[in-house]
Amino acid sequence: MPLPPQGDTIAAIATAPGVGAVGIVRLSGPESYTVGARLFAPHSGRCVTDLPAGRIVYGRVTDGEELVDEALLLTFRTPHSYTGEDVLELQTHGGPAVLRRALELCLRHGARLAQPGEFTLRAYLSGRLDLVQAEAVLDLVNAQSDSARRSAALGLSKALTEQLDLIQSDVTRVYGNLQAVFDYPDEGVPDADFIEPLGRAVGRIDKLLATAKAGRIAQRGARLALIGKPNAGKSSLLNALLGYRRSLVSDVPGTTRDYLEAPLDILGVPVTAVDTAGIRDTGDAIEASGVELAKSIARNADLSLLLLDTSTPLEPEDLALIAELDPARLLVVASKTDLSAVWGPQTHGIATLNVSATTGEGLETLRQTVRERLIGDAGGTELWLGGERQVSALETVRENLLRAQAAPDDLAALDLEDALRTLAELTGRGDIAEETLEHIFKNFCVGK
Repeated sequence: MPLPPQGDTIAAIATAPGVGAVGIVRLSGPESYTVGARLFAPHSGRCVTDLPAGRIVYGRVTDGEELVDEALLLTFRTPHSYTGEDVLELQTHGGPAVLRRALELCLRHGARLAQPGEFTLRAYLSGRLDLVQAEAVLDLVNAQSDSARRSAALGLSKALTEQLDLIQSDVTRVYGNLQAVFDYPDEGVPDADFIEPLGRAVGRIDKLLATAKAGRIAQRGARLALIGKPNAGKSSLLNALLGYRRSLVSDVPGTTRDYLEAPLDILGVPVTAVDTAGIRDTGDAIEASGVELAKSIARNADLSLLLLDTSTPLEPEDLALIAELDPARLLVVASKTDLSAVWGPQTHGIATLNVSATTGEGLETLRQTVRERLIGDAGGTELWLGGERQVSALETVRENLLRAQAAPDDLAALDLEDALRTLAELTGRGDIAEETLEHIFKNFCVGK
């Protein structure tokens, strides 16, 4: 879908679908105040077109002689608005019928319906936001956890842009020095003016790329698989983590034949926990399918909790399952530690966390360990890369800089040009392909 035309006046409902106490219809563009004057009558008697910026005005939304609703009107004037244009926000009661009627009046009186993300697109095109900030807006809207919200808020505050600017500054410095060498070839470039800035830029890129996993999981959530033999305590642990009974607990082996999903928040990280079928050899075709599905879920999960029941003997199949799974995405949990132990982790050199779903022992440590294994400390910051576009661009810049470090001056200059071009595209300060803007803003909701 091509980018929408600019310069006209757009309107959209800016609040989520459904019933609420308050709903918002937003107008942006040069005719916003004219459109507003045709449907909103302030109780003060003033005309909307005469209202200054920064006012909250009480009045009525009308369709001719018909009263649609009593509402508030918020006024913004260019360039001091979200989009950088004249903007009106109409706050009505939040019923769907009221909002639809108010929007219909805006469209009837000269506005057109905004496309997804068009208000934020205009904020970018007017220079109110750079492209990284625009992406942070979407991340903030979609944030499902407090850590995702904090990371998106940092991106919106230009904290990520400032880090990118530092990288660009170092690359620009080296590129400028190389251009000087071409003009004065006998001078050369001191190592301090070439190696050090590029090394510093690569180091900053590496720190940002190290946050990519944390950013992805904070925004999209992680899948946490609970696996183990029948009666290992998987369902009990899931219920304990949730704080309520979600999964059926039974002493009968093979109770869980399919898998069960439940969303939970682990210390600010959104997680979908998956309780799987008990893993064992069985002649039951349905249960065997559940076992294979459990193994597949574990292989594809961001992290698997393998529960080993300390109150029953450890079997070779348990050790074989540990060996089968990726250790980077595996956490072994010694369950039912409130019961008399038949074996201990030290017997087989297995690193485990001791947990009792019955008494709650070890649950807090388990939560902290799961969070650390999923997102790490990400360099001790919550300024995380927010999407694949940012990760891909920085990986490209890193490759350019590494090649420049090893290349002769003329080829190094070409690599640095590519790096600077990619950095400009990342922040939106260079020539941005229309397809890139379409890809970014199509994911926004209408009204943002």
